Amino acid sequence: MSNWPDATRDLQLAAMTDVTWLTQEAHDRLVGELAEREGPTRVEITKRIEAAREEGDLKENGGYHAAKEEQGKNEARIRQLTQLLESAQIGAPDAADDEVAAGKVVTIKFVEFGDEETFLLGSREEATHASVEVYSPTSPLGSAVDGKKVGEVATYELANGKQMSVEIMKVEAYTG
Repeated sequence: MSNWPDATRDLQLAAMTDVTWLTQEAHDRLVGELAEREGPTRVEITKRIEAAREEGDLKENGGYHAAKEEQGKNEARIRQLTQLLESAQIGAPDAADDEVAAGKVVTIKFVEFGDEETFLLGSREEATHASVEVYSPTSPLGSAVDGKKVGEVATYELANGKQMSVEIMKVEAYTG
């Protein structure tokens, strides 16, 4: 028999990890893209498909097949945007000023080399317009530093299996 409180907590934790944190600017941009794809883009592709159908034999009609492929890609992006916007949270999660969290710009120092790197811990949707590098909170580095505070050291595994340690040097809110 399942333990309901634990099962409920697990579902809540799973739901929290499915949240995508977006700046207001990114949210507005994605809402605009969705409206464009559901409206004018969808209509224009449909018109091209209809025009290509009128040309006759669809088996060898390159324009028809290209328009159908574009329609499939557009519909897939509409589904992706809809799902993303349904689970998106605008702003940043509650975290102390010096705590790494999604929506924060983080400066780290690679312990072994002394090199510093600054990045935004955020979604790929933020990456298209961000002025700094963007790492996903689910990436090895992102998940290692998430929740850490300035001065703490985090270790993560590289693709080659080696361990890399980084020190959190600075954490600040992302302003866009």
